[in-house]
Amino acid sequence: MAEALMKKFYGQRAYVQSAGVHNDMEIDGFAVAVCDELGMELSRHRSRSFEEMQEWGDDLGQFDLIIALSPASQRMALELTRFFHLDVEYWPILDPTGLGETREAKLAAYRQARDMIRDRMIARFGPPTEG
Repeated sequence: MAEALMKKFYGQRAYVQSAGVHNDMEIDGFAVAVCDELGMELSRHRSRSFEEMQEWGDDLGQFDLIIALSPASQRMALELTRFFHLDVEYWPILDPTGLGETREAKLAAYRQARDMIRDRMIARFGPPTEG
């Protein structure tokens, strides 16, 4: 969700790549649904790990900033970048997976997480420059 929001709000202003601790998860259908509500297409996105990102040619040392959305990703980012001069920020965002009993409750949790990311993004990078 964060990568899609960043690309929607700031377009080509920054190079954005999402990565996580694991790459073994398909994109979550609830994340697809709540991003679609804002005109962001996520259905073809797939989770990548930090290691996979490096294997595909993204050198972490070339980034200026890593934003971690979970304690585990923060630890991994700090470990992988300890020899690089870049900032790692931790944004404590609600993890909506497993929350809610009904479809509507699950969607509400994902909307809350999406909106938390959006609000932190705007506070950090300023008003959106794109749609």
